[in-house]
Amino acid sequence: MNIIDLRSDTFTLPPAQMRKAMAEAELGDDVYGEDPTVNRLQERCAEKLGKEAALFVPTGTMGNLISVITHVGRGEEALVGTESHIFMDEQGNASTLGGVHLKPIHNQPDGTFKFEDIEYAISPDDVHMARTKLICLENTFHGSVIPPGYVKDFITLAKKHGLKTHLDGARIFNAAMVSGCDIKELTNGMDSVQFCFSKGLCAPAGSMICSSKEFIKEALRWRKALGGGMRQIGVIAAACEYALDHMIDRLAEDHETAKALAEKLSNCEGIKINWNLAKSNMVWFDVDIEGVSANDFANLLGKEGVKVLSLGPKSIRAVTHYGITIKDIDQVAEAFNRALKSNGKPKAAVR
Repeated sequence: MNIIDLRSDTFTLPPAQMRKAMAEAELGDDVYGEDPTVNRLQERCAEKLGKEAALFVPTGTMGNLISVITHVGRGEEALVGTESHIFMDEQGNASTLGGVHLKPIHNQPDGTFKFEDIEYAISPDDVHMARTKLICLENTFHGSVIPPGYVKDFITLAKKHGLKTHLDGARIFNAAMVSGCDIKELTNGMDSVQFCFSKGLCAPAGSMICSSKEFIKEALRWRKALGGGMRQIGVIAAACEYALDHMIDRLAEDHETAKALAEKLSNCEGIKINWNLAKSNMVWFDVDIEGVSANDFANLLGKEGVKVLSLGPKSIRAVTHYGITIKDIDQVAEAFNRALKSNGKPKAAVR
């Protein structure tokens, strides 16, 4: 059976030319700052995001952790979204490892915050409370894109209250593609930015922190303390360089296949598309079938050769990425037909 894996864009496989670049990479010891491929990649990423410097790290989770604990000291406070990756999916690591108090703010459906909620969450100068030092934003947020105008106003508000800002931009290139803007319009003014190469950009690993030279110098110390110091890691940095050169513009294809998938699934009785989040390469939908949970339906789809991710009692996520074609989307719709039929539901209209 041909398996179509829509669980995440982390399931991308590096293309042949990316593997060739990895095999031919010039190498050195990066802990000593002597890997020329890593150094070149860091310089390119800093310039691309409009920052002074950058630091290559193994994962986005480590990139976020290092950024938060570089900004915020033990016993101090960072504001994060209630549904953000930092708050929900990183084991509260800034608290357990960095002693940082994470205070959640309610995310709006598109990932933004109401500015009055931000201001309410900032702790007053009171001995009973942790000092608020940082606020974090995520873009994209579950596939939804936060536009440049909001980002600009968000930074202005943070500066008004003396807060540092961190952008979890794991899929920031997707956001820029949807917004039709230069990526700097989404990163200018942010004190630090983290983004991933290992999702839609197809590299097998690697993330980048971009910020000021002073911040990156301190972040480097945290990377070493957390075990993130790597040696001849130019083999991975070469894949990331290839991604910068060849995999960004093609993200538009993923957005088109996601749109096609959402449109086909919207014809399924018992499937409710969350159109608020269908903005880039993610399709979120609820299973509205009595007695059938999201996990049940994901298992049914798995038997039909389609893998999706169950993320709640009724909620499922499907992510398009490199290697998923429009032809695959037709097969996915047919798999939904069969899964729905097995539950006695009408078929989806395959268009």
